[in-house]
Amino acid sequence: MSPIRKAQRRRGFTRPVLAALVDAPMIGLRAGREHRFTGVWVVVVGKRAFVRSWNDKATGWRRAFREEPSGEVRVGDRVVRVRARPVRGPRILEAIERAYAAKYDTKASQKWVRGFRVARRRATTTEFVPR
Repeated sequence: MSPIRKAQRRRGFTRPVLAALVDAPMIGLRAGREHRFTGVWVVVVGKRAFVRSWNDKATGWRRAFREEPSGEVRVGDRVVRVRARPVRGPRILEAIERAYAAKYDTKASQKWVRGFRVARRRATTTEFVPR
């Protein structure tokens, strides 16, 4: 692996932002600068932030990030510039599902946590990395 790739790989969210992502029940996402902020559930696995789309509408945040991977995450009072990446590995996808179940553990949340395990929603898993 080249030194540039190693440096990019090690760069992650700052500790305060990571802590805010862990604690936040919901964050705002915006693709590019034109798309509106949309509220989504976020989980952190191994210092990495992940989200899943419930509907995956043509006008939704996931498709907007597919067109333009750069955008912003709003967590609390912070707005952090990010880049979106699709997630495919079965081990990380399973870890993300466990993280959703652990973080969103209320009775009212269980319907949504189970729904995120459906293949079409699992396929929308997106990682956000700071840029």
